[in-house]
Amino acid sequence: MKPYGTLIAAVIIAAVAGGTVPAAMAADAHSHAAGAPTALALDHGKRWTTDAPLRLRMSELRALMAPKLAAVHAGTLAPAEYQALGAEVEAKVAAIVAECKLPPAADAMLHLIVADLVAGADVMQGKTPGERAEGAHRVVTAVNAYGRYFNHAGWKPLG
Repeated sequence: MKPYGTLIAAVIIAAVAGGTVPAAMAADAHSHAAGAPTALALDHGKRWTTDAPLRLRMSELRALMAPKLAAVHAGTLAPAEYQALGAEVEAKVAAIVAECKLPPAADAMLHLIVADLVAGADVMQGKTPGERAEGAHRVVTAVNAYGRYFNHAGWKPLG
């Protein structure tokens, strides 16, 4: 995520520091140019390449969300728990932005996932409007999309 890493890092750092980062701004920070992809797609029928930092952080995101899903679905996750979960998602995303080094085409696809992760985290934290459970669902959807579109051996989607 090198070429736009500074801009993306600034957006993520602002979010982690407690500033509001609207979903539209997060999406803008992840677009490279007018020709940037707007929907996830495979790389000529194959999943995109990953690197060790991306696989590590996405595994951590999956492990972070998995034990919370039952409470999210039951409607029993407290606002403070959503707040903490959203902050942890943002911290993992910041680490992805700082550490991940993918080829440009794979990076462009990853930006779509990152934008959804940030948008979901913002809703969970109450930074942007929406039901906190919807924010969690958006994060889960992004985590599962990562597994469908990126090559990560042994990846298991969230239920």
